[in-house]
Amino acid sequence: MYLVPEESRFSFSKQEELERASMSEARLMPSPICLVENVNGSLSVCKDAIEFLSRISEPVVVVSVVGLYRTGKSYLMNRLAGQQSGFALGNTIESKTKGIWMWCVSHPYKEGHTLVLLDTEGLGDVAKGDSENDGWIFCLAVLLSSTLVYNSHGTIDNTAVEKLHYVTELTEQIKIRSTNAADEEEEEEDCKFVQFFPSFTWVVRDFTLELVIKGKRVTEDEYLEFALQLKKGVSKKVSDYNLPRQCIRNYFPSPRKCFVFPSPASPENMTRLESLQERDLVPDFLEVTRRFCDHIFHNSVVKTVKGGHRVTGKLLGHLVEIYVDTIKSGEVPCLDNAVVALANLQNQTAVQEALKAYQIGMEEVKNKFPVGVDDISSEHQKFSSLATAEFMKRSFKDEKREFLNKLMEDIDMYYVGLLQENVMASERKCRDLLKNLFSDMNKRLQDGEYSQSGGYELYKRDRDAIVEQYRREPNKGVSAEAVLSEFLNERGPEANSILHMDTKLTENDRKIQEEKEKNALMKQKLKEEEEKRIESERMMKAEKERQEDQMKQMQEKFNKELEQQQQEMDRAIESKLNEREEMIKKGFSEKAGLLNEEIVTLKKEKESSGGFMKEYVMPVLGAVAEILPTVLNYKVLMKGLKKL
Repeated sequence: MYLVPEESRFSFSKQEELERASMSEARLMPSPICLVENVNGSLSVCKDAIEFLSRISEPVVVVSVVGLYRTGKSYLMNRLAGQQSGFALGNTIESKTKGIWMWCVSHPYKEGHTLVLLDTEGLGDVAKGDSENDGWIFCLAVLLSSTLVYNSHGTIDNTAVEKLHYVTELTEQIKIRSTNAADEEEEEEDCKFVQFFPSFTWVVRDFTLELVIKGKRVTEDEYLEFALQLKKGVSKKVSDYNLPRQCIRNYFPSPRKCFVFPSPASPENMTRLESLQERDLVPDFLEVTRRFCDHIFHNSVVKTVKGGHRVTGKLLGHLVEIYVDTIKSGEVPCLDNAVVALANLQNQTAVQEALKAYQIGMEEVKNKFPVGVDDISSEHQKFSSLATAEFMKRSFKDEKREFLNKLMEDIDMYYVGLLQENVMASERKCRDLLKNLFSDMNKRLQDGEYSQSGGYELYKRDRDAIVEQYRREPNKGVSAEAVLSEFLNERGPEANSILHMDTKLTENDRKIQEEKEKNALMKQKLKEEEEKRIESERMMKAEKERQEDQMKQMQEKFNKELEQQQQEMDRAIESKLNEREEMIKKGFSEKAGLLNEEIVTLKKEKESSGGFMKEYVMPVLGAVAEILPTVLNYKVLMKGLKKL
């Protein structure tokens, strides 16, 4: 594990500290574990590794190393993990240790990020007797990583480049779109891989030459670009020579990096590299190792999927399962299909987590029932906004609002249940209150105090005093007037009976009092209706504000996703521009022209994606903003108000 420098740390609340502690525990992996097994020519996902990844909810930086067997791949990965040992080295690897191995560690420089290291089995090892899946192992390393490290031995000569023949097969093993593309569409796809493929770093081990080309000293990166230069000509020999180089240039964004390592130790010490102390290693080797690790730590970006969405550990686990299952089924992994499948899984989780956040937030107001309509509607508004924000943070590619609508429906139904519970709590409290307040009056009634001459006036005085006392009682909730109306109506026959038994009153007096009783009940009914109207207006106002907040968050989400897509395209355009300049400089005018066409196409796509969002998506959102409150208020709020 790495220590974060004091100056790069942040202040956290107690809750955040606990969450960080829990996250650190989830990311603690003492040693590598197998992620993808390659046994008897079949790939399979290791469930323990997927389970571990499912506990990582923060963004991941994924670094994969590929290369021929026994070229020292694992040593570099151990150094990236900050450990002397971990991934098995050299001849200590048994033949059963195949596939892809994973080590998750805290990122040394990026707070709140996990560094996922993927070490692949050695490619081209005839001794293992089964190289059928070498191409798929290489393909998975490309699909899963944000940085791909290719490890080779000696020099970057034509033989070394030819051994990277797996790169020429990528167009047969990876598709961008789910449609059955025609030949010209496949060529169009070919130029788009650079948008989605990882950055590329070539590591050369046991390098013994001078970095000099045509008498001029060059950098490691210049050495790589020199090795990747194309030859002019149309013969088969030239085409074969250019093919892997052209593929690396086309598929992996520039700038590409290179590091050349001298031998780490004397020949007799090479077999025990794991146990050697730094003082036993060649200083130049240690210096290149330091530069390599610094480059990976500072320049490797968070893994993203097509569309620019950042990948968490949990999403990475889903990606591994999606790609391996696709390969096992005999199909070709497709970036579009993977994103759709990943989005469905992630958006389902986003709905669940957002609903949970709403329910937890509303639990506090639920414990205070009965409450007034302002209290419950304002809390509903607040925690619905929080739930929407939680959903937006986790979801992606919910272009048809399918999952957001599901969340809103779930929240609305839960809210209706709360409204009904609040009504019932208010009814219980108000009935109990009236029962207690009328207990003394009921005793007088039983004792016959209201059956005497002048009893009606005494009854009316006591009843009105109790009603006033009832109205002064706070926190009765939303059913105060409705329960009072119900109560007074129930006691109407009682009042009428006392009125007609009172011998002090004349017949005319009784008629006047009867009219007053009717007017009082009518007035109380109007008061009840007015209370409902005011409460309904308040709920409608709060609901409108909630919908406005939701639409604002949706627009922000779409803007963010558009920005991610355009950043993705900007990186591809920049890479193509660099390649075009290189082709012009080397005199490959035809290839420069083709690159220029690709650049123009990418720029048009970038403009059209922005135009589509502004011309179609945003107006649709505006229309939805006008319709939703009306529909929702009718469908949900009126359901709840029926109980009021």
